[in-house]
Amino acid sequence: MSVNGRAPTRRIEQELWGRGHEVVVGIDEVGRGAWAGPIAVGAAIVPRDRRVNGIRDSKMLTEPDRERLFDRIAAWCEAWGVGTASQVECDELGMAAAQRLATRRAVEALGVVPDAAVSDGKWDFVSPCVAHVEMRVKADRHCLSVAAASILAKVVRDREMRRWAEHYPHWSFDTNKGYPCPVHKTALQGYGPSAIHRRTWVFMDHYVPWSGVPRVVRLDPDAPPTLF
Repeated sequence: MSVNGRAPTRRIEQELWGRGHEVVVGIDEVGRGAWAGPIAVGAAIVPRDRRVNGIRDSKMLTEPDRERLFDRIAAWCEAWGVGTASQVECDELGMAAAQRLATRRAVEALGVVPDAAVSDGKWDFVSPCVAHVEMRVKADRHCLSVAAASILAKVVRDREMRRWAEHYPHWSFDTNKGYPCPVHKTALQGYGPSAIHRRTWVFMDHYVPWSGVPRVVRLDPDAPPTLF
């Protein structure tokens, strides 16, 4: 397995343990920028004294590497969960609310109540699911529990997209996982959206050659800036 970049550490978790937060969970999302399929949020509580070699931010690993690591990480974590919000929920609720919903489902799947959470970026989508939330830029690269959560969420979502690809082969979801790419855009121009496309997304204005499914412009004041 080829692994690039410096390995994430427990430094942030250790800071929180030292401040009295006994159960610290790493949180990371996958699929926010996709045009089809669910958004997924991973939650991982890692041991204090053991680690799995090769854990990195999921984006730094190949798909085969992530698959090889998945079972090892799942067995190593003290608790873990992946929550999803479907493309229908993304359309109906808006992305900010759908991401919070997926986060709540991930935290509930842990089976324990975390004292604190660490998450990537600056936008807090974890509160109020966890009482104390630490937002850290590039936490998925530097924080061990967040990196583990990113791999768990990515593998669960990728597997779901490969299953959908069997039913909707024209859009090549097995390779693009619902993200925009030339093949995906060409399929949209030729076939329109599948049943798992997010039909309120702006791509509907530019790549779908027919108006049978109108796009709804959703104003979401709580959402961070996005291109989609």
